[in-house]
Order: sequence, then structure tokens, then C-alpha cells
Amino acid sequence: MRIVRLLAAVGLACVLPVEAARAQAAPREEIPDHPALSDQFVFNLGVFNARTSNQVGLAPPGGGAGVVIDMENALGLDERRVIALGGFYWRMSERWRLEMEYFRLHREGSRTLDTQINWGNQVFPIGTTVNSSSTIHDTRVTAGYSFFKRTDKELGAGFGLHVMGVNASIEAAGVGSDTGAVTAPLPVVNFYGTFALTSQWAVRMHMDWLSLSYSQYQGDVRSMAFDLLYQPFRHVGFGVGMRSLVLDLTIDDPKWRGRARSTFSGPAAFMTVSF
Repeated sequence: MRIVRLLAAVGLACVLPVEAARAQAAPREEIPDHPALSDQFVFNLGVFNARTSNQVGLAPPGGGAGVVIDMENALGLDERRVIALGGFYWRMSERWRLEMEYFRLHREGSRTLDTQINWGNQVFPIGTTVNSSSTIHDTRVTAGYSFFKRTDKELGAGFGLHVMGVNASIEAAGVGSDTGAVTAPLPVVNFYGTFALTSQWAVRMHMDWLSLSYSQYQGDVRSMAFDLLYQPFRHVGFGVGMRSLVLDLTIDDPKWRGRARSTFSGPAAFMTVSF
């Protein structure tokens, strides 16, 4: 029995140092450290292949209801357009951040009407060839606080503004023209998250939403983005994603009394520079 115990003790004395050496040699799983979660400044510049839908109505100044017009189907504006997309965000501290994004879409179209259109002071009869234009721009600014923050992930919420500019014009020779234009600062609640998959790959998302009624505006704005980020270089990376923006407003403004409903959705591709 003593011999057995002695052999067992000798065996343990031989095995334990080997296992300890193996444990020390085994690599530890590293926590991803992606620049999107650590750099103070990140700049994005790219393109947005936007599929658009724009319904607008301009009521006559004297009163009455404005007829809502589908500018793509009724007036011949392009339904899809590639536009520039730019933005940046600044980490003001470990948990506080400021983010901005901007795009502008201008379109023009011409079509012979197969139905009568009432637009502001003008009536465009059937068979009239009309020229139309639409310009929409959006400056999105949000300030957020990351209530959950780790080296490889964060979740946060905040508040911000979508400063939307909408301009629509219809004209025809021998009939006349009229234009509606408004710039609406629309407050939103913002939710966001960034998750590092590796030190080169990450995903990020944000969502803005608010249904509001204030001053001369009534309606809602919804915005979503989902991006896949790839950072092959320390300060330069690339990304692809999806964007969606819905604006639905009833407006009672001296420059536009009526309705504006615009939607944008589609893929985006961009380059990032961070430091």
C-alpha cells in the first residue's frame, strides 16, 4: 500500500508541472479593441443609393385642403438616386458623444399630366406638360450617453434634431408656377450601439424616433441605420450598411401650408478616418 501511495505521489509530481506549463503556454482570448469604440474622432464620407418616395400637398393661401401629389408617379421624378453622405462623431468623454450626419437630394422631372393637379395658387389641367423639382436635405445632430460601455461594446441613448429642409416646385408654360419651401427642426430621441466582433470588424446601429406636435408642425420622423465596419489600417476603414428615413409632416407655415411625406431607404457605402 505504501508503494502504491509512493508511485501516485511521484506521478503527480511529474504531471502537475507539465499541466502548469501548458496553462501558461495557452494563449488567452483577447478582447477586441476596434477604433470605432476607442478613437475620439471618426469621420465618414460615402454614398447612399436612396430609393425615394415623396408625397406633397400645397394648399392655396386663401384656405381649403391641398391635394397630396405623388411626385415620382405623377410628375416623373426619379425613384432612385445615388447621393453623397457625410458625417462624424466626437467622443467628448468616455461615455458622452456628439454625432452629425448630412445628405442632400435634388431631383427634376417633366411629364404630361393624365390627371388635373391643384398646387397652391395654380391649377394644371389634364394634358399640360409640367416641369417639377424637389430638394430635400437633412442635417442630423445627436448627443448621447453610453449607459453601458466596455472595450468591445457600448449601448447608449440621447436626444437630437433632424433639421429637414423641403422644397417642391411645379411650373408649366402658359399656366404659371408655385413653390412650397420649409425648414423644420424636428427633435428626436436617439438609441445607438456599437459592437466589436474582432479588432478589425465591428457593427454599429442607431435609431431616431419622435411623434410630435409643436409650433406649426405635426407629424413624426423615424430614422434607422445599420453598418458593418472593416478597419484594415489603424486610422482608415471602410463600411457598408443600410439607411432608412421617414418624414411625415402636416405644416401650417406662411411658406408652406399643407403636407410633406418623404421616405428614403437603401444601401450605403463609405470610408472612415479616425484618430
